[in-house]
Amino acid sequence: MDIDYSLFLMGQMLKHVLLVTGPVFAVALVVGLLISIFQVVTQIQEMTLTFVPKILAVVGVLAVLGHWMLSSLVSITEFMFRSAATIGLG
Repeated sequence: MDIDYSLFLMGQMLKHVLLVTGPVFAVALVVGLLISIFQVVTQIQEMTLTFVPKILAVVGVLAVLGHWMLSSLVSITEFMFRSAATIGLG
């Protein structure tokens, strides 16, 4: 296995990590930003006000996109195992 193929595998892995975790992080970021703006406007400084909506939003995203996320992770795992099986043959 040469360095180019190793870099290709690493790039595929990182691409899939960003693809799978991106929607969850994006929703948590947007919900946190909206709650922060709400807290600044209303001057409510309650810690659970930021925590609970973010958790509910992330659980909602996982419920909606969980099947796609799991199938994407299974496909990249299968690809990596098939690539690992051919390392000694190349």
